[in-house]
Amino acid sequence: MVFSSLLFLFYFLAPVFIIYSLVPKKHKNLTLFVSSLIFYAWGEPTYVLLMIFSAVFNYICGFLIGSKKSKAALAFNCIVNIGLLLVFKYTDFFISTVNSVIRTNFPLLHLALPIGISFYTFQAMSYCIDVYRGKTEIQKSFVSFGLYLSFFPQLIAGPIVRYDDIANQLPNHPQKVSLFYEGVQRFTAGLAKKVLIANNIGQLWEITISGDRGGMLGAWLGITAYTMQIYYDFSGYSDMAIGLGKMFGFRFCENFNYPYISKSITEFWRRWHISLSSWFKEYVYIPLGGSRVYESDYSTTTKWGSISLTPAKKASLRRYLNILVVWMLTGFWHGASFNFIAWGLYYGFLLILEKKYLMEKLEKMPSFIRSLYTMIIVIVGWVFFASPDFKQAFIYLASMINIFDFGITDNVFLYRFFSYLPILITAVLGCTPTAKRVFMKVTEKKLYWVRGFLAVIILFVCLAYLVDDTYNPFLYFRF
Repeated sequence: MVFSSLLFLFYFLAPVFIIYSLVPKKHKNLTLFVSSLIFYAWGEPTYVLLMIFSAVFNYICGFLIGSKKSKAALAFNCIVNIGLLLVFKYTDFFISTVNSVIRTNFPLLHLALPIGISFYTFQAMSYCIDVYRGKTEIQKSFVSFGLYLSFFPQLIAGPIVRYDDIANQLPNHPQKVSLFYEGVQRFTAGLAKKVLIANNIGQLWEITISGDRGGMLGAWLGITAYTMQIYYDFSGYSDMAIGLGKMFGFRFCENFNYPYISKSITEFWRRWHISLSSWFKEYVYIPLGGSRVYESDYSTTTKWGSISLTPAKKASLRRYLNILVVWMLTGFWHGASFNFIAWGLYYGFLLILEKKYLMEKLEKMPSFIRSLYTMIIVIVGWVFFASPDFKQAFIYLASMINIFDFGITDNVFLYRFFSYLPILITAVLGCTPTAKRVFMKVTEKKLYWVRGFLAVIILFVCLAYLVDDTYNPFLYFRF
């Protein structure tokens, strides 16, 4: 069940909200917990048992870890959580890799990927780790913990909510008219991003990869369309999740902050999928040592032939290795494919280059050049992300730089460009804070009611699209 469907809006959300509003305060968390399990079971009737197991297992582990400060209990918790993720998400990848390397023929298991497992597993681990660190208290109520892990707005595709950010809201999240109003507006904005922009501009990417690319410019046009599609698709889901949370009295962290206006790759990853980046920083990068690896941590110089590794060089290499490990894992988190690993390492190396050499030079360049540099790197990165394998990725990259003489442009490109020009302009403008800033300024005083009126109009337009729309899940559902 996806948020951008009439089924969700009228047959799930509306009844759940009515029931939630009517039940006494002491039963509100239970209502949301049961509703979240029903939501998950609707699309994953078998794997809802895995979700329940995860809730029970991590709830018990929280008690064991918190009461005894047991490293062994924490290690066991991490092994089981990561093990479940590896089994369901990566088993066939490992088997096929072994088959390719040593020429065996082990059969693939073809396990269905439980929707949202990458997200709720990370949430569960963050809770247990924070309990061990003493950063948060043990959640004694299983219903409240189960709600934290399975709350339907952010269950499927985030944002990844750390327990510490929501702990104080679980026992008390009163419904407020103002918060509900904000939630409806935010949900409607996300729905419009998905239904009106992402789905439509995604069609340009689909026809580009399935047929004539329209020359070099056509290839750039296609991947630009995908660049817009994945932003509006994923940020639209995050907006809907945040909006739904507000409707039920919860405030979730922001997950996007106009990433396409970034002027460096470092800045881009402070603005894109913020909850994932902060999770890896807190639970992987910093424990590895992060950037706080110093020359004093190493006492000797190591020589390999003509190469001498002084303590200073060792410290630098360790800092860079920490970055590469985090970004390799970030890529692998997105999918069981060497493409995703390469995509992660691509950003890891670029971040090292910026840190070591480029940042000082970038800061001296005009803003436009810095933005162009960032967007070209991001667009090229999306080629690896969107392609099914390396071969297809390099073929597409070749068409972008005209290596195989596909031609600069042709009538196919011109037709597609002018056909999709209105939606492209809308998408580009919507990627910047300018449109929102103008809208808020116009409506902040006497015309405040216009926001609500426009939200209603946009909602009805989206519903009209959904009446005849086919199933079109969010891109991040596969992660």
